[in-house]
Order: sequence, then C-alpha cells, then structure tokens
Amino acid sequence: MSLSKQARSIAASPTFALNEKARLLRARGEPVIHLGIGEPKNPTPINAILSSSAQLRVGDVKYARVDGTPSLKKAIIRYTEENYGRVVAPENIIVTTGAKQSIFNVLYTLLNPQDEVVLLAPYWVSYPEMVKMCYAIPVIVTPEDGTFYHRMADVEQAVSSYTKAIIINSPNNPSGVMYSADFIAELVEFCERKGIYLIMDDIYHKLVFDRKPWTPGYQHTQKDIENSHLIVINGISKSYGMTGFRIGWVIAPRKIVEVMINVQSQMTSNPATLLQSAAEGALTGQQGVIENLRLTIENNRNVVMNELKAFNDLKIIPPDGTFYVMPDFRAYGNNSVKLADFLLEKALVVTVPGVSFGLEGYLRLSFAGSVRDLTEGVERMRWALDPTAPNEIYIGDRKLIRDWL
Repeated sequence: MSLSKQARSIAASPTFALNEKARLLRARGEPVIHLGIGEPKNPTPINAILSSSAQLRVGDVKYARVDGTPSLKKAIIRYTEENYGRVVAPENIIVTTGAKQSIFNVLYTLLNPQDEVVLLAPYWVSYPEMVKMCYAIPVIVTPEDGTFYHRMADVEQAVSSYTKAIIINSPNNPSGVMYSADFIAELVEFCERKGIYLIMDDIYHKLVFDRKPWTPGYQHTQKDIENSHLIVINGISKSYGMTGFRIGWVIAPRKIVEVMINVQSQMTSNPATLLQSAAEGALTGQQGVIENLRLTIENNRNVVMNELKAFNDLKIIPPDGTFYVMPDFRAYGNNSVKLADFLLEKALVVTVPGVSFGLEGYLRLSFAGSVRDLTEGVERMRWALDPTAPNEIYIGDRKLIRDWL
C-alpha cells in the first residue's frame, strides 16, 4: 500500500494509546483514574443551551457564511473589545471548528515549504505536527535554566531568515505557566520590528489563578489590526468548559482572513450553525460561569499541589493558570512514555508523557477532574514511585503490595 510520506510522518496523538489501554481496563471493571484529559467537568452554560435549542425549535439549521454567522461575529467583536481593548471589524474575524482548526488555518495560510516556525517548549503537542503538515519546519526553544520561562535572547537566537512565525500559548498547556508582561512586550516588539507573525493562542486566558493579571499582546503594539503581525486565537472550549462544541476563532488582518476563508471553504465550509448559536449564547450570556469555573479549577490546583508535595524527589513549578501541572519526574525515570505506561499498569492512573510536549522526563497531569480523583490519583502515583510512601494501598476493593522498589 502506497501512502503519503507527509501523512506518515505525522506523529500519533500521545494520549491515544494510553487512552485505549485505559478504556480496555475500564471495560474490565478496573478503577482507572484519568489525569490526562484537559476537560472541565462543569455543565454547559444555560445561555448556550437556550440559544442553540431556540434555533432547533425553529428548525432553521442550514448552511451559513464560511467565516461565521454575523451575530456570533458581533459577540466576538464585543468580547475582543472587553478583553483585548481593541475594536475589530467583522472582516478581521473567521470562526472555525475549534481553536485547533484556527491554528491550522493560520499556519496553512502563512507557510511555504521550508519556512520555519519557532515553538517554545513545553509546547502544545499539536503545534509541531501542524507545522510539518504545512511542509514547514518547527524550531524548538527550550529553557536552559530548568524552568518553563524563556529568555528573549534564546528566542532571538532561534530566529533565522526562514522564520515566518512564532507561536505562544499563555497560560501554557502543558505547564500551566503564564509568561510575564515584560516577556510578552519584548516578543511583540521583536516580531513587529522583524515582520514575523506572532500567533497568540489565548484559549486559557480566562483561567488564571491568584489574581494575576493576564496581558494581551495588543497592549504592547501601537500598530492597528491591519498592519500588525499579531494573530490571536481564541474559543469557547476552555473558559466556558464547552469542549465538545468545537467553536474557535481567529483575529487577524483582513487580507489573511480572506485567504483563510478560501482555505476553510474547501475543507469544512462553515462551522455547525447550531454550535455557533450556542457559542453566541455563551459569549453574550451571564459571564459569572467563567469565574465559577475558574475558582473551581484554582481550588483543584491547590489540592493537587498539596498532594504532590508528599513526593520525596519531585520538582514542581506551580501553574499560574489552565488546568495542568507538569512535574519533573526525572528522579524516577528519564523515559516519560515508559513512566506513563508504568503508572497506568501498576497504579491505574493515566498521565501524559512530557516528551510529547518537548520535555523528556516530565509528566503532564490535568486537575480538571474531581478532587477525589486528584487526591487518590496522586496517592496511587506516589505509592508506585516513591520509596518513602507506604508499601501497601487499596485500589478499588483490592489491597496491593508494592514489590518493585
């Protein structure tokens, strides 16, 4: 069978194999705890449900504009003014089937073969694969000081004459850190001066802890939307906990949006009109749902950080936002895939290997689930890895004895 070399070069999802193993274990009745999924457990906001159900009652669910319904764009314009301090035009917006498609549309529109895109490790797992799907080259910048915070000098060193874009995700999946306002300012100034596109993935910008202020990139440029090299990605999946609705959007100069519309028209056409209606309801409805979710997630962050302190040799950088923490597990093994497999086999806990995010020896843990799962999951992990932990544990109704340390 002859298949595309390009398609075969794209890595499989790092969670697919682990999720499949977890599914099979659960099908056998095993009490698996999933600390891998970045999905809040909140119910869908009522305004989103009412907005979509109103459209269903009318029965008018047809094709719409490829770039998004006018009413949803109006809601995004207001959202952008309130959160970014910028007034954008409908022609600066394209609505997509999730923020993931937003990022791919942008990359496909900007990149030529052999162009380079700078990624800051740890990066979201799909970034390098999307870049490669566009026949371009991901260039990885890794902090040298053992933190998740980058120096501008290291970013500049990674830039070449082939660099077309830099992608930044703050707060960051998988680490949970938020880059400082000073770093964002330096990055924006550099990209505007060099004519490099700065793709700002802001999907977690509402989920920030400890009353820390989040800084939009537009705050650091005097250029208007049409002349700026900033491209903003956002959506409803994380802040509203509406992961299954798959509605995201891009804000960019209208010439870029025009090409993205052509690209999207040949791929998916318009995002589902019913789901756009739900997104509009979320954006225009009562916004207290965001703060309720943020407070729940912040409490979960505090719980998981307290539980992780019980590990003897774990290095942890506290997350500033999102619902992820990425501890350094290298004291227990340098191969994160083997470590994640081991934890699933022995402790029935799903984690995500750090190598998929550009940092080997780390594991990403999601604290989007229940407090009970967090406390029990970390307890199981410590029992499996830490020699100072008790030698016996109950998992489900079975008493297990550790015999490998």
